[in-house]
Amino acid sequence: MTPDYTEPAPGARDISVRRTSEPLMAWPSWAQVRWFLALWVALSAEFVVVFGGGDFITAHRQMRLHLYLQSELVIPFIPSMVVAYMSIYLMFLPAPFVLRSRREINGLAIALAKVILVAGVGFLVFPAQLGFPSTPSEVAQLDPVAAHRWGALLLFADRLNLDYDLIPSLHVALFVTCASVYAVRAGVVVRSLLATWAAAVAASTVLTHQHQVIDVIAGVALGLWGAVEGHKRQGRGAT
Repeated sequence: MTPDYTEPAPGARDISVRRTSEPLMAWPSWAQVRWFLALWVALSAEFVVVFGGGDFITAHRQMRLHLYLQSELVIPFIPSMVVAYMSIYLMFLPAPFVLRSRREINGLAIALAKVILVAGVGFLVFPAQLGFPSTPSEVAQLDPVAAHRWGALLLFADRLNLDYDLIPSLHVALFVTCASVYAVRAGVVVRSLLATWAAAVAASTVLTHQHQVIDVIAGVALGLWGAVEGHKRQGRGAT
């Protein structure tokens, strides 16, 4: 079935969102899955270098910025929000099932690679210090039931998040980029679900005391830019 495109204005670059009547997900070929896994490994390597390198450099800097309002420090610590926080890893899995062609998968991978690089620059330009108490100290103050239920996952999430890669929130940026690219093929209901999920992930970064509010705002902005980068290829059509 021929996709329905929105015609761009004369002289404008076509980055319009493509509407189709195809199902949101379809079973990919094994070649498509292998290509996705290869790109996943490459992106993971980039992430480790940029994220780990940024944290290492900032840890050895004497000056760190306190980019938060004192009023933020009264935001409650909600342990159960770690479920939303960790759900980001589910967002990457549907890529080969949602994106029909290698060109579309490449477009998402390139967008995510750019987002990671820009975030890395942000980590170095804005070496920040979190204003909230450390996660181990907050877990220690939980009641025994909550500590037993959420403590291990909170500590694991905190270990993955490192200490100083704060602005922008790469967690939020990567999620927003992926959700927006998937939304190209989604209907109203799924788009609403993706938006709700994105909002929950963004909120979870603050409610688990992993990020400050400005980190989330910067992460959303970076993620929306990444979405535009991903849409450029899809707007020109997949081959």
